[in-house]
Amino acid sequence: MVTTPTASQSVQANVNGFLSNWKVKAAIIGTVLAIFAIGIFTLNFFWAHIVAGMGMRDWSKHANAQPIECMIKDTNSDGYVSCSAMLRGEVVPLECGASIFNIGCRVTYGSAAAPPVRLNTK
Repeated sequence: MVTTPTASQSVQANVNGFLSNWKVKAAIIGTVLAIFAIGIFTLNFFWAHIVAGMGMRDWSKHANAQPIECMIKDTNSDGYVSCSAMLRGEVVPLECGASIFNIGCRVTYGSAAAPPVRLNTK
């Protein structure tokens, strides 16, 4: 009895033949490794921004403020990323932690003038 090849058998044979070539296997492995490396690089590049954004949103939620945005990187290597939020119509400059072990923000006025302090005159 003679069996004739079906369409599924010929497709499987073509795929097996295609994948048996070492150049195709090397190209697939190289592509997967390149995508993995690009993903790790991207995560590493944006890590400080992601963590600072989490801290900014948490600070804004507790202060009843509206989060604006954070810088991409820690520009002066002090472990904090510059962020800003809108609180009662004023932009509040923040420094938010760039480490997963230091999530949170502190208000910073930098070279800008600090808000006036009310003195108790009693």
